[in-house]
Amino acid sequence: MGLLLAPRLAYFAAVARHEHVTRAAAEMGVPQSTLSRAMVRLEQDLGVTLFARRGRTVSLTPAGRRFLAAAERALAEVERAADTVRADADPAAGRVAFGFLHTMGSETVPGLIRAFRVDHPRVRFTLVQNYGEAMIERLRAGDLDLCLTSPVPDAPDLVARRLDEQRLRLVVPDDHRLATRKRVRLAEAADETFVTLEPGYGLRRITDDLCAEAGFKPRVAFEGEEAETLRGLVAAGLGVALLPPPAVPRPGVVELTVTAPRAVREIGVAWLDGHPDTAPVAAFKKFLLGRRGHLLPKEPAPPA
Repeated sequence: MGLLLAPRLAYFAAVARHEHVTRAAAEMGVPQSTLSRAMVRLEQDLGVTLFARRGRTVSLTPAGRRFLAAAERALAEVERAADTVRADADPAAGRVAFGFLHTMGSETVPGLIRAFRVDHPRVRFTLVQNYGEAMIERLRAGDLDLCLTSPVPDAPDLVARRLDEQRLRLVVPDDHRLATRKRVRLAEAADETFVTLEPGYGLRRITDDLCAEAGFKPRVAFEGEEAETLRGLVAAGLGVALLPPPAVPRPGVVELTVTAPRAVREIGVAWLDGHPDTAPVAAFKKFLLGRRGHLLPKEPAPPA
């Protein structure tokens, strides 16, 4: 029923406002006969008389007045929605819904937005911080325009571009047997207990894959949701972890360069294939793609 009624609500409101079919037809830019037939069909579909008619002059019945109040609320909501989507698509001041990994929230993403706003100072951002699989779900649901994630997804409904890579370190307590080392093979940690992110997180998958490549399956003491929590647990002696570099060095841990296997994670940007971009989304996508190889803050050179 709603699909039948919706196209006629604006006509109905105009007739009710003018209480005159000819004047309402002129306002709406349609022939009077078209408007009259639309009102008759509306009443037939509802099974209710909305107008008392006196020639071309009409007045609302009690049922018509109740229906008008609801119709005006519906039309106002549609107009607000239209204003919102027009504002979001505005090239100068539109909106970008952008998702990113927890580990990129303290430094990388603020730096990206700050740099982008040099040339686009009024563009607005809706930001979502989550793990990779959850952000892909929100891309597919239409909640996000773009997301930074790792590993770079490979799915037929997505477009993904590799932007950068980030070294992972073996993080150990500062009183650990390996703490005096600068470099380590991951196989040397085969007998250690690990603290990791929960299954479903990209960094957890990478950790499992690297350990398998090194010839062992990690013994997991704790599964968390945030890398800096894991770093704190390492400092407390609960285990070791494979983590990206911290934004700020943390006391109580030593971060070792992993020489084998090659311990990195790729960072990429993803979006829905075939999904048309608004002007601000297109501008931010172009900005991100232009930073290939320079997305992440520069890390200090690995120790010799």
